[in-house]
Amino acid sequence: MTKVLIATEKPFAPAAVAQMSKICEDAGYQVQLLEKYTEKEALLEAVGDAHALIVRSDKVDQQVLEAGRELKIVVRAGAGYDNVDTAYAKEKGICVMNTPGQNSNAVAELAIGLAIFAIRNFFNGTSGGELRGRVLGLHGYGYVARNVHRIARGLGMTVKVYTRYSKAQATSEGLEVTNSLEELYAVSDVVSIHVPARGEHIKSVSMDVLKHLKKGAVLVNTARKEVVNEEELCQFMTERADIKYVSDIAPDCTDRFKQEFEGRYYFTPKKIGAQTAEANLNAGVAATEQIVGFLEKGDATFQVNS
Repeated sequence: MTKVLIATEKPFAPAAVAQMSKICEDAGYQVQLLEKYTEKEALLEAVGDAHALIVRSDKVDQQVLEAGRELKIVVRAGAGYDNVDTAYAKEKGICVMNTPGQNSNAVAELAIGLAIFAIRNFFNGTSGGELRGRVLGLHGYGYVARNVHRIARGLGMTVKVYTRYSKAQATSEGLEVTNSLEELYAVSDVVSIHVPARGEHIKSVSMDVLKHLKKGAVLVNTARKEVVNEEELCQFMTERADIKYVSDIAPDCTDRFKQEFEGRYYFTPKKIGAQTAEANLNAGVAATEQIVGFLEKGDATFQVNS
């Protein structure tokens, strides 16, 4: 019998697990849950006879893939998949998928919430500002950014974007696409980062780009810390006391922020962009349906290591 392992240090909500289990059972699959595990050995043992693996932020490295002797597919329930060794999975003939779009609204609402929090001076009792009438710059235009655009329009913001890969999508929605990242940062009151932590995007938020930010601008990062050149961000914030930085993932230089930039930053205790009941359910169900589609029909629509 085909076995699906749902391995999550941070478990899915019970309602999500129930729906995921039913999808598997209807397909004639066996489901095994590995939740809140604290030792990697538990995952290595559980994955041994699994044909499919669903994870959240759990690390699926070469050792895990080697242990999964029967693995045919790994699905990361979420958009980012840097926790999975996609290259080695490809060598092993294992399909890796993500579930793009399922967490998008949750992350987008957080991005807007962080922007409001920052522009209102972190609710410290002083007079802040409003988002209406301001320019929002979207650094990237994937699923999350499109939802941020939708919400921002409702708040009365002017939205602009820099993207190399989704220009047609952006222009079809009436968005102005800037000619460069530097131009986007120069015209935006709030910049929201929405690019993956790979390739050209690594440390793309550098001094060369940051130096163009408008006076009093807010930089929002709900992507990954790796897309920011943290050393240069700290240098920039030292030189520009008017800039605020907010994120749902603390940088490696958090101690320096605490020492030097009090009142100008905020980091959530852990990465929480997708931490809503709705996103949890959507991503889990999508991951399970994709496994059934792949194993039964060979549907590899969302494969990320082809």
